[in-house]
Amino acid sequence: MVRVSVPATSANLGPGFDTLGVALELRNVIEMDETGIDDVVIEVEGAGAGALEDPEQNMVYQAARRVFERLGFVPNGLLIREQVHIPVARGMGSSAAAIVGGLVAANALVEKRTGRPGLSRDELLRMAVAIEGHPDNVTPAMVGGFTVSCMDPERGPLYLRFPPPRGLRAVVVMPEVQIKGKKTEQSRGVLPGEVSLQDAVYNLNRAALLVAALAQGRTDLLTVAMQDRLHQPYRAALVPGMRSVFQAALSAGALGVALSGAGPSVLALVAESAEPVALAMEAAFQWSGSDARSLTMDLARDGARVLAGPGRERDMLDRPPHWG
Repeated sequence: MVRVSVPATSANLGPGFDTLGVALELRNVIEMDETGIDDVVIEVEGAGAGALEDPEQNMVYQAARRVFERLGFVPNGLLIREQVHIPVARGMGSSAAAIVGGLVAANALVEKRTGRPGLSRDELLRMAVAIEGHPDNVTPAMVGGFTVSCMDPERGPLYLRFPPPRGLRAVVVMPEVQIKGKKTEQSRGVLPGEVSLQDAVYNLNRAALLVAALAQGRTDLLTVAMQDRLHQPYRAALVPGMRSVFQAALSAGALGVALSGAGPSVLALVAESAEPVALAMEAAFQWSGSDARSLTMDLARDGARVLAGPGRERDMLDRPPHWG
């Protein structure tokens, strides 16, 4: 049996719409093996248990199938076990974790069963982007750290990765807000087709500043660098109290704050005590009529890991880039 762990992620980070992302030290664990019985069995523990066991609806299995087909491998029956710790549909990259976990686990299973090299990290990433449709969550899920992603029509997804500044942590507060229909489609549906030049320049300034600040450890610049005018003002209608939560986080000592992905969760970056920030954000959501709970976690320096046994593990950075 192969075991893989995949981190949660947060995309956009304010101004970096569909471009910036970070891996969070909250992980799903996926186990995969052949069974010798011509069937697919999926067992799920945690978030999604009772709803994700159908192979046709399970993203881990659907991603794994693509690897098997690509490598010409037909498993002799298949067992997938998922320990799901990443909240589903909360803007923390649950779908990206499922896709990346399925791809990496299937790749490792083929390598183990055949003794041949499987697909490279970047081949797996291209497959993940093709499934997800955009690179901002799947990239940090695959490689960890902070990532800057770009889609090139000829070379496919390109990215740069750099490690998080030491001491920086994340507080993620999740309101009990249900976005009707498919969350990502609904969240994108409220965005305008055109934006002003002034707003475009505003975001360009802050996205560039955010990348430079994180790369140089200038966390004092995050309050300004994580501001946004392209998507958060429009998505605020889907997340009651969002602006109040932002202000509460900053007043309580957060370095910067943003909607996590498409929401409804809100992410704050902190350097010292996280508890006052978490409590202030929860209270602001509650004041706006939504119960909320918080998670505090480190930023993940690595992405998908193939767990090779006690004390041994291999992350996807161990495999050299390959652009094909």
